[in-house]
Amino acid sequence: MVRGLLCVALLFVTVTAHAETWPDKDWAMGSALSGPAVEALNAYAFPPRDDTTRTGIRTDALLVIRDGEIIYERYAAPTTASTPHLTWSVSKSLMATVLGVAYGENRFKLSDPASRFYPPMKQHPKVTLADLLHWASGLDWQEDYEFAPLKSSVVAMLYTRGHSDMAEFAANTEAASAPGQTFRYSSGDTNILSAALKGMLGHKAYMSYPWDALFKPLGIRSATWETDADETFVASSYAYLTARDLARVGLMMARDGRWGEQQLLPKDWVAFNRQPFTNYRAGQDEAVPGGHWWLNKGAPRPWPDAPGDTFAALGHWGQALYVIPAEHLVIVRYGDDRDGSYRHNELLKRVLAAVQP
Repeated sequence: MVRGLLCVALLFVTVTAHAETWPDKDWAMGSALSGPAVEALNAYAFPPRDDTTRTGIRTDALLVIRDGEIIYERYAAPTTASTPHLTWSVSKSLMATVLGVAYGENRFKLSDPASRFYPPMKQHPKVTLADLLHWASGLDWQEDYEFAPLKSSVVAMLYTRGHSDMAEFAANTEAASAPGQTFRYSSGDTNILSAALKGMLGHKAYMSYPWDALFKPLGIRSATWETDADETFVASSYAYLTARDLARVGLMMARDGRWGEQQLLPKDWVAFNRQPFTNYRAGQDEAVPGGHWWLNKGAPRPWPDAPGDTFAALGHWGQALYVIPAEHLVIVRYGDDRDGSYRHNELLKRVLAAVQP
């Protein structure tokens, strides 16, 4: 009898140790972080803010989720927990996530040419959806904003001659290399993916698809996604979410595409997102590209103080969604960093120190 009770007790401990917490309308609150390591985190993320020169680290929001519960949350005015923040290129990973739902519905294969769904890409017939997701279309794209604005493809697409139909502008870019052979970070690649999704779905279904496929199932209520004049979502740049809502995407990705009992993303899609692009050369960007997510892979790792399974969605001026499955952590960081002083590794190192028992 004692042995039977012991077995039941051990089973109970095992089950509770692996119990999962999922947010409902709101997130559950865990034990708040405290101590010198948290003070060091605050000192790095929220130094005295200079709104006149806009120099230094300027964090707008920092949210840390562990095991599905909020354990740290801080904002800098005017941003609050209810403020949908511009995510910039975090939008790219959001589009990859929306595409993952469509992939699970068998709407496309990674090997499909983009031109199957978006006819303007017929001038680049060998470019596949996988190539676009690896930022390896081979198109001659210039992504610089501040450093070369007159030669910048992305500035022209977002703000001048390409802004009315961004995917078409990108598709009209000349090829610089064979598709799939060379990594070249490109907002144009992402907006072609957005147009391809519209071609898969038809215009009417497309206009509500991010909400129907992803945001509503996750309980996200704050999302806004701007379109261009052709009513194509600007997947490269213009999605807005609160930090708490963006963290829902991170929690789903941390749990291999599952939300509660529902497998929203196929596991093989998440595996593709987290698989390094074979033809990436070390040092080409700040982290290693996967399938439209950024990975802490390679030697040396981009973020040496974070576990090797860390991956992230990253955006201009310091926007970040970090997922660290080994530590059961999801971190959202919004910012307005203009001078490049913010470092992903430094924030991750301080968060990891703060969450240690």
